[in-house]
Amino acid sequence: MFRKVLIARILFLTIASFSCTVAGHARQPGRIKVSCIGDSITYGMNLEDRERDSYPSRLQALLGDDYEVENFGKSGTTLLRHGHRPYFEQEEMHKALDFAGDIVVIHLGINDTDPRNWPFFQEEFVGDYLALIDTLRCVNPAARFYVCRMTPIGNGHPRFISGTKVWHTQIQRAIETVAAVSGATLVDLYEPLHNYPWLLPDNVHPSAEGAMMIATKVYQSITGDFGGLDMSPLYSDNMVLPRDREFTIHGMSNPGEEVIVYVCGRQFKGRTGDNGRWSIVMGPFPASQGKSMSVRTKNRKLDFKDVAFGEIWLCSGQSNMEFEQGFCSTAGDSDKSADSGLRLFDMKCRWRTDDVQWPVAALDSVAHLQYMRPAAWREAVPETVRRFSAVGYYFGRALRDSLGVPVGLICNAVGGSTAESWISREILENEFPAILDNWLDNDLVMSWARSRARKNLSASGTHRRHPYEPSYLHEAAIIPLEDFPVNGVIWYQ
Repeated sequence: MFRKVLIARILFLTIASFSCTVAGHARQPGRIKVSCIGDSITYGMNLEDRERDSYPSRLQALLGDDYEVENFGKSGTTLLRHGHRPYFEQEEMHKALDFAGDIVVIHLGINDTDPRNWPFFQEEFVGDYLALIDTLRCVNPAARFYVCRMTPIGNGHPRFISGTKVWHTQIQRAIETVAAVSGATLVDLYEPLHNYPWLLPDNVHPSAEGAMMIATKVYQSITGDFGGLDMSPLYSDNMVLPRDREFTIHGMSNPGEEVIVYVCGRQFKGRTGDNGRWSIVMGPFPASQGKSMSVRTKNRKLDFKDVAFGEIWLCSGQSNMEFEQGFCSTAGDSDKSADSGLRLFDMKCRWRTDDVQWPVAALDSVAHLQYMRPAAWREAVPETVRRFSAVGYYFGRALRDSLGVPVGLICNAVGGSTAESWISREILENEFPAILDNWLDNDLVMSWARSRARKNLSASGTHRRHPYEPSYLHEAAIIPLEDFPVNGVIWYQ
C-alpha cells in the first residue's frame, strides 16, 4: 500500500506540474462558487422534484446567498477514463471548467463498480482521479477540493453479491488514497446513509431525505459547522469510566478546535479533525467516585458531576436479560439496593414487540432508528433497580462485592430479538447477504419473528423497519454505544 501511495503521489506531482493546459482564472469578487461534480446521485435521478430536492439544490439552501452552487452531475458516468462513460468526456465536465468553482465537491465511483470497468481498469483509478482534480484546479488554482467516499449500494442491487459490494469497498479505499495524496478534504457520504436502507429506494439513488443527508454532510465539511462541542448521552453526571488503565473518550466539535478535558487535577488535550470528530486518550485513574470532569473548547464547556472510575459492562440480549428485577421472586432485594457505587444506564424500548399493532407514528420513529428511549446514568436506588435487568443487577452487585470498586451497567436488551438483529449490516453484507433480502418473507429469519413484526407493522405507513429485522438493533442500540470504553459484555440470547 505504501508503494502505491508513493507512486500515486509522484504521479500527482507530475500531473500538477505539466498537465495544465487551461489558463488559471483569478476568483472575481462576489459569491463563492461551488461545483458539485458527480453522477446520477449528484444529478438527482428519480427525485420527484430534482430542481428542489437534489443534494446540490439542498446545499444551496443550507449555504445561503453568499454561495452559488451548480449541479454538474451526469447520470451513468465513470471516474475511469477507460470506463464505459467517462466524466472527462461529458458536457458537464466542460461546464464545470467554465464555471471554475472556488469549492469543488466530487462524488464519483458508483458506476465504476460496473463489471465493464473496475475489473479491467482499477489500477488507473487513483491516477485518473488525481488528473480530474488537477484539470479542475487549472482553471482556479485557489480552489478547495472535497473528495467524497461513495454513498452505499444496497444489498438488493442485482449485482451486489456478484462483485459490486467487493468492488465498492475497493473503490472506497482508492478514494481515501486520492484524498491523502491530493490534500483534498475527505467527506464520508457512506456512513450517514448506510444504516438507512429505505433511503435508497432502488438500492442506489437516495430519496429526497437521503439527498438532504448528503447536503448536510457536505455543508458541514465546507463550513466547518458541526454544531460545536457535543458528546454522547453516555457521558453524563454519575457516569462510570474505566479504572487503572488508559482509555479514550470521543465527541464532536468544529474542525480544528482544541478540546481540553480537566479531571482529577489533570488535563488531557486533543484536536478536532476535518470530520468534526475528536478523541482523547485519558488515564489511568484509580478506582474512585465523586469526581468532577469538564470538557471544554474555546466556545463551549460540558461539566459532569459525581464521575466514578471502575468497571463498565454491557448487559444485552433478549427478554431473559430485559426481565426486570421488580418481577423476580427476590424483588424485595431492591428495598435495600441503594448503592452510590453501582450506576445504571437503562435503555428502554419505546414500543414493545407484543402481539399488537403499532401506531403509524411508531413506524416513522423506528425507521429513523429512534427505538430506544433517551437514558442517563442513575445511581442504584430501589426505584431504578426494580426497573433494571435482574440478571444485570445481580451481576453488578456480585462485581461490587468481589472487586470493591464502582460498577457501571448499560442495559439495552430487547425481548424476542433475533440474533441477526444485533449483527452489523456491514458484516451481514459481507458474510451472509441473503438474510437481508426481503426479510419479512425470508425463510432465513424465524417465522414467528416475521409474524410478530408483520403484526406490529400492520398499520398503513411508508416505512417498515422493526427491531427483529437483521442489523436493526445493531444500528439503533449498539452503534449509539460505539467507542464508549466498556470492560466487557454479558449476553443472554
